[in-house]
This record gives sequence, C-alpha cells and structure tokens, in this order.
Amino acid sequence: MTNKVPVGVSNRHLHLSSADIETLFGAGYELKPLKELSQPGQYAAEEVVTVLGPKGSIEKVRVLGPARNQTQVEVSKTDSFKLGITPPVRDSGDLSESSSIILKGPKGQVELKEGAIIAQRHIHMHTSDAEKLGLKDKQLVSVKTEGKRSVIFNNVLARVKDSFALEFHIDTDEANCAELKNGELVEIIK
Repeated sequence: MTNKVPVGVSNRHLHLSSADIETLFGAGYELKPLKELSQPGQYAAEEVVTVLGPKGSIEKVRVLGPARNQTQVEVSKTDSFKLGITPPVRDSGDLSESSSIILKGPKGQVELKEGAIIAQRHIHMHTSDAEKLGLKDKQLVSVKTEGKRSVIFNNVLARVKDSFALEFHIDTDEANCAELKNGELVEIIK
C-alpha cells in the first residue's frame, strides 16, 4: 500500500439529532436517503434547511444521515463570513464553545447555543489502513497535493475506526485553494 489517499471535498452540511429532525420536519419524521456517501452507512438526505446567522443566511443546506446524538453544522470560513459567525476549527463532535446558529425547516426552527464549526481537515481510515500507513487515531500528519497550485496541508487529523473508508476530507475553501476535486489522490507525509 502506498501513502496515497483519495480526496473527499465536504460542502457545508449538517447532522441532526432525532429531536431536532422532528422539530424541523414534524413529529415522527425520518430522513429520506438521497445518495450514499463514501463513508459506510452515511448518506446525503433529501432534506435541506436554512441556516441563519446574525448577518445572513444560507438556504438549502443539506442534511446528512443518519441521525446523531447532537446537532452539528459544518461550514467553511467563507460561509462563516456570510453568516456573521466565528466558528472554531474542530474535530467533528467537539461542540463546546462553538458558534451559536439557527436552523429553519419547513415545520419549525431550532436555535443552537453551540453547534457550528469549521471541520478540522482529517483523513478517515480503517484500522487496517492505519496499520499499513503506520498511523494511530488522532495522530496529526501532513498531506501534499500536486499540480499547478500544489500545497501542503499541515495538522491533518487521522481518524481511525473499523467502519471508516480511506478518504481525506477538506472543505470547499481548502479544495478550491489547491484546485482539488473528489477522487483525486494526495500524499500523506509524516
């Protein structure tokens, strides 16, 4: 196995708790899968919501399923300017002292005191991939791109789990900076 990893560009999206799904879409509502994502068991749902900040809003933000324990909104730095928020760069699930945000769905609204983050760039990998690459969960590595706008991304978090498929996740700002597209290969450098 080489140290090459495919890219997955992550657009703005959100993960919802079961309670917030019901508030936004109605009692007993269940998300409808639209498209499977690269990570096993994860999908883009048909449902979209409006994300409201103090300075602006973004409509039609895609919900990802399945439901999670807590609601989390992932935006890019560019999105944060439009919304008027200052979300921290965080690993998924670490929402303490993150930005407050309002979500508006067809049946209701949810106001989160914490919940908006800029996702830390990371590499999902199965435990067997991590073993072959000599990496451990939560280890920080660098990733090198190629091309006319090649860059080295530092502080890339290795996320290791038996249910993960190998993929380097960056947001749209980072992908645009390096002219990266889904499926292109990048190189892990330790």
